[in-house]
Amino acid sequence: MDHKFEWQEQRLTTPDGVYRTLRAAILDGTVPPGGQLREAHIAADLGISRSPLREALTKLEEEGLVVKIPYRGAFVVEVSAREVAEIDSVRLRVEPYAAELSAEALRGPERPQLLQTVEDLRRAMEKDDIPASIDAHLRFHRLFYELSGHGVLQSLWNGWETKLRLHLSVDHRTYSDDPHQLVVEHERLAAVALEGDTDAFRQELAAHFPMGLGAETGDPGERAPRRA
Repeated sequence: MDHKFEWQEQRLTTPDGVYRTLRAAILDGTVPPGGQLREAHIAADLGISRSPLREALTKLEEEGLVVKIPYRGAFVVEVSAREVAEIDSVRLRVEPYAAELSAEALRGPERPQLLQTVEDLRRAMEKDDIPASIDAHLRFHRLFYELSGHGVLQSLWNGWETKLRLHLSVDHRTYSDDPHQLVVEHERLAAVALEGDTDAFRQELAAHFPMGLGAETGDPGERAPRRA
């Protein structure tokens, strides 16, 4: 059944306003991965023409949230639990290195930015604002890659972020039972990153997303990670 689209804040019929409305519907799980974004249905719900809608869909496609299939339409990209588990298995090895490389910047001028992402996550979780919590969550981890000064690490993160974002849009309810715990985990990660303790960062990261490809790899003794 098609979801009824509604404006998130005020009615803003520009392409950017339509983009934000559709993006929120994707990231809060209202339109699930694989779900179709029907132009006629959305245009009727929002009371807009096809032109700003098509621009918004193109922007979502460029962001990696939507795929357009000829003669069929636009669909939310699908991401498997196995893909996310494999990404996280690599992240456990490279993200501590990114944190090590970025430690000097984080202890200096970028320290407020790191701490602000944790505060943004706390506020979003308290308000049950799923899109904002996903943004803050990913922005926190992105910082280590951006500040590492390492081009390959930055490219790795850029290739992962959209898949992680889509996974979180579906999986957010698995950690929203205890939003405080997710914030605490990021506070711990920030603390050990600022201390420059790479081993402790790796341990906290492993606890942040429980390891294992789980059933996705055929090992019943392990679970797929619940967080990104």
